[in-house]
Amino acid sequence: MDAADRCEQIISLLTLSSCLPVSPSLLQPTPVILLKEGTDTSQGIPQLISNINACQVISEAVRTTLGPRGMDKLMVDSRGKATISNDGATILKLLDVVHPAAKTLVDIARSQDAEVGDGTTSVTLLAAEFLKQLKPYVEEGLHPQTIIRAFRTATNLAVSKIKEIAVSVKKDDKQEQRELLEKCAATALNSKLIAGQKDFFSKMVVDAVMSLDELMSLKMIGIKKVQGGALEESQLVSGVAFKKTFSYAGFEMQPKRYENPKIALLNVELELKAEKDNAEVRVKSVEACGGSIQTSVGAMTNDVLGQCELFEEVQVGGERYNFFKGCPKAKTCTIILRGGAEQFTEETERSLHDAIMIVRRAIKNDSVVAGGGAIEMELSKYLRDYSRTIPGKQQLLIGAYAKALEIIPRQLCDNAGFDATNILNKLRAKHAQGGMWYGVDINNEDIADNFVACVWEPSIVRINALTAASEAACLILSVDETIKNPRSSVDGPPGGAGRGRGRGRPHAH
Repeated sequence: MDAADRCEQIISLLTLSSCLPVSPSLLQPTPVILLKEGTDTSQGIPQLISNINACQVISEAVRTTLGPRGMDKLMVDSRGKATISNDGATILKLLDVVHPAAKTLVDIARSQDAEVGDGTTSVTLLAAEFLKQLKPYVEEGLHPQTIIRAFRTATNLAVSKIKEIAVSVKKDDKQEQRELLEKCAATALNSKLIAGQKDFFSKMVVDAVMSLDELMSLKMIGIKKVQGGALEESQLVSGVAFKKTFSYAGFEMQPKRYENPKIALLNVELELKAEKDNAEVRVKSVEACGGSIQTSVGAMTNDVLGQCELFEEVQVGGERYNFFKGCPKAKTCTIILRGGAEQFTEETERSLHDAIMIVRRAIKNDSVVAGGGAIEMELSKYLRDYSRTIPGKQQLLIGAYAKALEIIPRQLCDNAGFDATNILNKLRAKHAQGGMWYGVDINNEDIADNFVACVWEPSIVRINALTAASEAACLILSVDETIKNPRSSVDGPPGGAGRGRGRGRPHAH
């Protein structure tokens, strides 16, 4: 065979081979299916940016409620119940947030509420602002772990600085301590619906907390709401108070006031069935009077009887209340709130809860700082100065942290309708000159020494807010992928409820 014939044979073989089908499995590996069909995954920088944006939306919901000039929000639930509040934790709880990353901000607001009572809006704003300042760095591809390391450093520095500059109040001087507590309570009530009556309520709150024992259990402060009347008609009862009217034959003739009475605690049904629950509540309440609960009247000796200094039945609004004052066994008190609409008295109760928590914290941690954005501006100046002493990326990130802290005074200005840029420039200049406690002066659209102006709050509130906000920001930054599983009902048992006999319930044979 010559060369021409050999070439023709090779060409015909190549043509034949190109016409044969090639199995795709030889060209690409079999895909491994790891997650259930319908699983949604998103990852990388777009995912991080999406989470940061979701947190911005959450902060927008509570932004305008900060400070003495903050606005209120009206939330209506699925049943049509309306709630008016400017408490950050209450608003976020009622918003029913579904975004997984944004839920983190709801959680820190709740933890701030449970831990220290006040500062729930501040902690949400701080966390969102931290993320906002970091967004450009994330978009440029800076590794989240580098950011987290810088933020942890900045938080530790800020907390140390607060502890260093916080002013301690001597507990030995009872008068000075009381003034401190009243100022802290008044600062907490400043941004609430009842700010106009803050002097009246701050004294009442301090009296209530001071009447408790060392444990200062919140359960020992009862709050009863009676519609009608003015706010100033609210009163503090140093003892137990509950709604109850005596309704037996000739009760109008009985005296309504007894001094040093003996009290029998009977777990016996003395009334109609409809009153049973009321009777049980009363038995639990009056345990504070000492003595022990009896199930019969057969063995009434002095040692089983309770006692109090004064019992009286009083008309409060449209209700009759029983007051047991001067109970020897338990240190307890009851606040009876008056007011107009139901939503108003409920918001008053939430406001007093915040003030009570603040006073409890101030008794346990007797160091205070100035509010009104003063402590944030001082920390911002301190961290900005520190950032200039270190090289590299950490300098930029700690500078971003310092800038984010300015959101609190800036938002206070915005909510009051002030020129925020002008006032922040004044504050930066004043803090650079050593005016450590200068913050926003809401009354005069200027800056003022808020420590002298008695805008005080316990240092633990700011420490808790900073650490919680920083942790939340770091947590959201450390998430680079979200995996949503499809609903579990997809692969439920065949048939499902509603088919066949008995709709899946066990059958009696």
